[in-house]
Amino acid sequence: MGKGERSAASLALRTCAAAFAVLCAASSARADWRGDIGTFRIGIVAEPGGGNTVPGLARLTDAYTNALGMKVEFVVARDYAALIEAQASGRVQYAIYSALAYAAASERCGCVEPLVAPVDTDGAVGIRSVLVTRDGKVPDLAAMASHRIAIAPADNVGGSLLPLTGLAGEGAKIAEDSPFLTRAVSATAAETMLSDGEADGLFGWEPVGADGQPTGTGGTIVRLEAAGVPKASLRVLWTSAPMRYGPHAVRSDLDAEAKRRLAVFLTNLRSLTPDVYDLLESEHSGGFELAASKDYAAALAILRREAGGQE
Repeated sequence: MGKGERSAASLALRTCAAAFAVLCAASSARADWRGDIGTFRIGIVAEPGGGNTVPGLARLTDAYTNALGMKVEFVVARDYAALIEAQASGRVQYAIYSALAYAAASERCGCVEPLVAPVDTDGAVGIRSVLVTRDGKVPDLAAMASHRIAIAPADNVGGSLLPLTGLAGEGAKIAEDSPFLTRAVSATAAETMLSDGEADGLFGWEPVGADGQPTGTGGTIVRLEAAGVPKASLRVLWTSAPMRYGPHAVRSDLDAEAKRRLAVFLTNLRSLTPDVYDLLESEHSGGFELAASKDYAAALAILRREAGGQE
């Protein structure tokens, strides 16, 4: 072998060695996140009357353990406030939230991000508020203040929180105590007020798909039709921005490989192990899809308004 050939061979050997070292370092880095965490903890709010029990706990723990390749524990919080504190402090790496609870966690520490959120079998990913009138009694949004508008209880998202926040954000003169609003004792009672002619308009809700369009498979108008109100007599005067169903959120500082593994596991869960999916998500049976912080802008606006931002 000539001098030039030996030099080329030596260079190739050093290049391979360097590449191998990089691969080993990357592999070590991927493994280190498990060691740094030790036990991966998932926070969940206790079911009413359920104490610290989680239905199907062993099955869920095994599923997450296999997905992450590490020890997993579930931590049951008494309420969302306790769950938020647990994730903000780093005691849990992963939490299952309602939309408003996620917004509160994001405001609390700025250290969480949504990973996935459930969808319905009809493709609905969340809801939006609607202002509905019957028989043209309210001609347009500008005329709202001169008519009687039924509104759901103060803690109802689609029938109260979303419309008050959304309309105020658009510059409309509306507040909790606006004289044209009539507070009903329930969402159903508000619908009855419209169908019985006791109100000219109603704040309600409808499910929407990822494209922001209504799915037409549920919500206030569907409920009014079922109660005998002709669909042709109903008209939607205003719609709010959509608010996505509550997410599964992780700490932002969680290793990217852990996030990737969780995202793959969750987005394939319904198709591969539907029994585990049903244990994890009982309300929305269409599977999990990736979520983003922007999906919860409406929830964040509600939170800030409720905290005294704007009325």
